[in-house]
Amino acid sequence: MQSPAKFLKHKGWHQTTIIALVGGIYVLGSWFLKFDNLNGLLAIPKAFAWLGVNFRPTANSMEYLPRIWQKLIQTVLLAISSTVVAAIISIFVALLGSKVTGINGFVQTLVRGVASFFRNIPLVAWSMILLFSFKQSDFTGFLALLLMSIGYLIRAFMEIIEDEASETMLALKATGANYFQVIFQAVLPQILPSILSWILYMIENNVRDATLVGILTGTGIGFIFDIYYKSFRFDAAGMTVLAIIIVVIGLETISNQIRKVIL
Repeated sequence: MQSPAKFLKHKGWHQTTIIALVGGIYVLGSWFLKFDNLNGLLAIPKAFAWLGVNFRPTANSMEYLPRIWQKLIQTVLLAISSTVVAAIISIFVALLGSKVTGINGFVQTLVRGVASFFRNIPLVAWSMILLFSFKQSDFTGFLALLLMSIGYLIRAFMEIIEDEASETMLALKATGANYFQVIFQAVLPQILPSILSWILYMIENNVRDATLVGILTGTGIGFIFDIYYKSFRFDAAGMTVLAIIIVVIGLETISNQIRKVIL
């Protein structure tokens, strides 16, 4: 058995090696891409100064505020609806794919593969793929957020079931309860707080992602921001960003308060 000193020394060498490897990859990448790190660092203050001057909302920006809030509310509703639908689909699929509640090994493997497939395709890729089929519409953004959310929530819900409901499942099976009694009277009520917490998290995340989706699909607050930015109305674009920040912080505050109640 290693002494504490040898163990810490051995661990220290591992950490040093990893840091050196990451640093070497960064230096090599910078050299390959011909990236000037010094000029890059010096340009950061100038970039923030430019943003502070040009993106600062002005009195004239107030005329854009009604349209901004209209599109922002539309974006929030799109994020909430896609998350809720994804959660309903994901909970039933997760029950089939979980090692605790799954039907058989083939179905479990299939569900995990489908979840991994949806999760590992970037949101930008989903938006571009769906854009060819459904054109620029709210439904395109809804589908992009829905498919990505399904991938994440299936994985999260399966882990919740396996971590929190395995003992309950075994105990009720031993008493003679059938499968549906165990699922609807024990498993789902037990994991419901954790599921709600994940749904709130995904709503927050999807509100932020919906902005990017809107730029790509021509909908919601992202589309408005893209129009203002490309038409050099930077004050209106800054007002749009400020409105997004306020809404995201507000949603996060509400979500944290709800989590304190349910967890």
